[in-house]
Amino acid sequence: MSETYLIDRATVLTMDGATGATPVERSIRVHDGEIVAVAGALDPQPDDVVLSGRDRLVVPGYVNAHTHSWEALFRARLDNLPLEHWMLLSYPVLGLAPLSPDLIRLRSQLVAIESLRNGVTTLVDDVLEIPGQTEDQLAAVFEAYRDSGIRANISGHVMDRPFADHFPFLADALDADLRRQLDAVTVVRGDEYLDYARGSAQRYADYAGGRLRFMLGPSAPQRCSPDLLAGIDEIAATYDLEFHIHVLETRTQAVTGAEFYGKTMVEYLDALGVLNERVTMAHGIWVTDSDVEVLADRRASVSHNPISNLKLGSGIAPWRKYLDAGVNLGIGTDGMSSSDTARMSEAVKAAALLHKVTGPDYRQWPTAQEVLTAGTLGGARSARLGDTVGSVEVGKRADLVFYDMNSLAFTPRNKPELHLVYSENGSSIDTVMVDGRIVVRDGRVTSVDERAVLDELQARGPELRRWQDELETLNRALLPAFDRQYASVMARQVAVDRYSGRGECWLN
Repeated sequence: MSETYLIDRATVLTMDGATGATPVERSIRVHDGEIVAVAGALDPQPDDVVLSGRDRLVVPGYVNAHTHSWEALFRARLDNLPLEHWMLLSYPVLGLAPLSPDLIRLRSQLVAIESLRNGVTTLVDDVLEIPGQTEDQLAAVFEAYRDSGIRANISGHVMDRPFADHFPFLADALDADLRRQLDAVTVVRGDEYLDYARGSAQRYADYAGGRLRFMLGPSAPQRCSPDLLAGIDEIAATYDLEFHIHVLETRTQAVTGAEFYGKTMVEYLDALGVLNERVTMAHGIWVTDSDVEVLADRRASVSHNPISNLKLGSGIAPWRKYLDAGVNLGIGTDGMSSSDTARMSEAVKAAALLHKVTGPDYRQWPTAQEVLTAGTLGGARSARLGDTVGSVEVGKRADLVFYDMNSLAFTPRNKPELHLVYSENGSSIDTVMVDGRIVVRDGRVTSVDERAVLDELQARGPELRRWQDELETLNRALLPAFDRQYASVMARQVAVDRYSGRGECWLN
């Protein structure tokens, strides 16, 4: 890559420590994918490809700090189910054959296309394949993202505990036949996964020039053995990789910590010695005040997923408590079945709005600066990419999004940062650059044949729906037992009330 671009006098949200989300006029020079100069004005050089900044808002690309590309095939199938019930149907545990690499490639391309067209330049893709991820399946994701031009952390999501053991009170709720079926489901061996993860960390160490990285994806504390979590922590430290884990997403999980470990999930992870700056906790809703202090002290990050948390009725994360304690926050869409979108603009707007209804003190409500920081630099830091992307600064890679401010979303033109948070839905995006390469031009993806991807997936739609219908029918047999388990959980006392977002003790 030898192209040199001069972005000439654009309105820029640098998201750096100097000007943050305050609009400033800047010129930006990009060479070999790196931002090499940022100034009020720069003189064009003979080799510059000049991109006019007139009527353009230029910002660092969004970092989707938590998503699951698996769910792209389950978009708009399910509604009005809590997480544990929804997982039975979106990640069915009974009777599921592995997906072929060609379908995984198409699925990943779909996620990349929708992301790029919405200004997402980095994905944290916690790729969960059921019943277990193979090397060919992982390679298909890397290849799809390589070709699309997007930046990504890509996981080998893993759980090594039997499914029925993930939940308190479930054993008593299951009839004997269903328990036998669940016990017969193959579980990944921890030592096999650790070998797989080490090999993947080495294999993808400099893949696509470092634009794509492997990350560790232990599913959740209650789904992984202590030995597996310790082994994953060691690999993450050795290769400086993100350790991405679901923690305290639901009230069920708050009860699980007390029932399984006699402590909160955060306290349990801390006792295992695996909480540190490489850890990103997806969700982090049902945390106590002391949990927040521990996370801040260990410099762990939290990925906030407001749309998914709303759709699944999971609760409201303590946004202000996290920020006041100094916990790094990113924002994610979660998967396209739990949120039905890969568009970070929706997640950013939801984050800005959701926390305004948790209390009357408007001085505590999220600001545009805060949500945009979480959607860019905060997500980059959680992904171990804080020195690489997330702001417009010299030395960082050129992952940039250009918005046309002559669009409906920016008319009349008032405060660009507020337009971006509350009005813009991706329709104003003119150009997207990742690693200094233009991958969206005039609002169209240039790196992938978008029409061909959509046409092939639509053509395979009847086949996919038959497959999904069969799986859903099979796994719905488990729902009555989960209803009974859910009732037992709801009868237990927990320390906080995150349905309101306030956090007071809830006695039921």
